[in-house]
Amino acid sequence: MRPINRYIVAPLILSAAAGCSSSVDITRAVRLEGISTGWYEASGDAGQIKLVPAISFKLRNVSNDTLRTLQVNAIFKRVTEDTEWGSDFRTVVGSTGLYPADTTGRVFVKSGLGYVGTESRFDMLKNSQFVDAHVEIYAKSMAGAWTPVGRYPIVRQFIEPSSP
Repeated sequence: MRPINRYIVAPLILSAAAGCSSSVDITRAVRLEGISTGWYEASGDAGQIKLVPAISFKLRNVSNDTLRTLQVNAIFKRVTEDTEWGSDFRTVVGSTGLYPADTTGRVFVKSGLGYVGTESRFDMLKNSQFVDAHVEIYAKSMAGAWTPVGRYPIVRQFIEPSSP
């Protein structure tokens, strides 16, 4: 059996690893468009209403590269707190990728936590104990790092998954 020449194998391994890495600057590669925020009426217990903060948007690839395995993570926070109140994660584009100048379909993300009450959803938004929220959107492509791409206030309006 012949020994393997380490001077040939090492460059092959390094070039293969370089081909698998993601060097896309996600802050320059994507732009959020058609942004709409609000409160989504999630399933509550019998006789109760549950309102959770939500955001709807599209992502546009503004780079010259195809973005593969594009993911977003939404972190919801009350405006009076700096800690996470709830979150939602989505794989927006799989391995087929998002080509330059293309836009994703509408992405709808919502918190798992919110407000629960027995009054109408309209009255809940007007309640003196109601605390507003905001959402921080993070994105990454392939094995890249989670990068902040936007921060938006949650408007006191109702939103549905199909909202424009």
